[in-house]
Amino acid sequence: MSAPTNHDAGLNEFGYTNKLKRSLGSFHTFAAGISYISVLTGAFQLSYFGIGFGGPAYVWSWPIVFLGQLLVALSFAELASRYPIAGSIYNWAKKLGGPHVGWLAGWMMLLASIVSISATALAYQNTLPQIWAGFQFIGDGSDATDSAVNAVLLALVLILFTTLVNAYGVKLMAQINSTGVFIELAAAVLLIIALALVVVNPPTVILDTNGTESAFGGSYLSAFLVAGIASSYVMYGFDTAASLGEESIDPHKNAPRAILRALIASFVLGGLILLFGMMATRDFNAPELAESGLQFVLSDALGPFVGRLFLLAIFVAITVCVLAVHTAAIRIMFAMARDNALPAGKLLARVSPRFQTPVLPAVFIGVVAIVLLLVNIGQPQIFTAITSLAIILIYISYLLVTIPMLVARLRGTWKPVKEKGRFSLGKLGLPINVLAVLWGLGMSINLAWPRTEVYNAEPPYHWYLQYSSVLFVGIAAVAGFAYYWFVQRHKVGVLADHASSEKDTAGDETTSLV
Repeated sequence: MSAPTNHDAGLNEFGYTNKLKRSLGSFHTFAAGISYISVLTGAFQLSYFGIGFGGPAYVWSWPIVFLGQLLVALSFAELASRYPIAGSIYNWAKKLGGPHVGWLAGWMMLLASIVSISATALAYQNTLPQIWAGFQFIGDGSDATDSAVNAVLLALVLILFTTLVNAYGVKLMAQINSTGVFIELAAAVLLIIALALVVVNPPTVILDTNGTESAFGGSYLSAFLVAGIASSYVMYGFDTAASLGEESIDPHKNAPRAILRALIASFVLGGLILLFGMMATRDFNAPELAESGLQFVLSDALGPFVGRLFLLAIFVAITVCVLAVHTAAIRIMFAMARDNALPAGKLLARVSPRFQTPVLPAVFIGVVAIVLLLVNIGQPQIFTAITSLAIILIYISYLLVTIPMLVARLRGTWKPVKEKGRFSLGKLGLPINVLAVLWGLGMSINLAWPRTEVYNAEPPYHWYLQYSSVLFVGIAAVAGFAYYWFVQRHKVGVLADHASSEKDTAGDETTSLV
């Protein structure tokens, strides 16, 4: 029998000692990944967008995005088998590309995660008032301003909840998240069955464009590229399983499996929901479909009572999704802070002896997310644009891992651990990595393309809104990196409280590339 694996040995390569408690099992890490993806949240929240711009045929973007993201997930799984570490994206980019690349990846991922918390929390507005009209605290929901204010109010309550749970400790977070994921998975299966029983369209309905190409000069490819953004907004965040590596039991084996299982399960369940949802839709020209998407299909096809039951499950899914995104953002901030790569790093990296979790990042991220919500009251269009741009930052952050990894492969400096039971792509690693980079570049361009339909769909029309993708990403990257370069980089170094007493040099083949 082989000797037990030292799960903290990989941390020594980074110069860290583990300050977090290992208490999460395999299902906990799987649940973290799948709740971040959250097909019930994403598929329902964004279905109106996909149907509106691409008709039922937009569903084909789901398997396309899955295959592309699977290439990224496979690369991440190989990294997770070697380095299951807090703030996975930040530390992987730092290990492969050097401290400057790592900081930029961490900064973009952190910024995107905080915006995603606010954006996802706003999904309560599309669900709770449909369950019970009493959740519309402001007005009756007919006025756009009242709906926007009410959305902020509901989201505020949710973010306060996720802040308190994450501050209390990872064990409570994992218990709530795992329970929520179990409910979400069970509801997804029941929903697929329920929709299958009320279909009114043949499967060939997903070949119907509903005439959406007419808005793009007769080109359905143009319409599809816009509509497909709805799917690309959903299938990311699977790296969360690795980001909880320092709090997981046997993370070198569990993290890679959790990454892949979360993505595959989300693809299967989400794909079937979309398919049967299109088959159960009675009127693709209904104005309610353009406003709330599949939420309307549930009530229309299954009846108000059954529809409300499934909307309750979506409420649970939204809750645990925001909880998981908040959790992942905390790990990124903690990981950067213990390298003193953020202002007040020593405070942000402090692990509470009572709760055994970094409490201050949980509170700080919650406060910033709440402040961002206030933007939605007066300028909902700008907030929608920023939300879209946050997804671009995540895809770019992924590229800041896959590109340095590809360079390391080409240079021959990347050699995955060959220990039995560890995930490895073997000879397939290089072609998969190449395709992952090409996919990431293509998606980033598609997401950032200055389309009025995405970034300036409603008046007032301003050029800076249409080109906000280039402006926002550019300002976020240049301003953030400028601060790092001129101020913070001179202070970077593992904090004494987190420094390992000995550095394990085994496997130092992944030397930084800069």
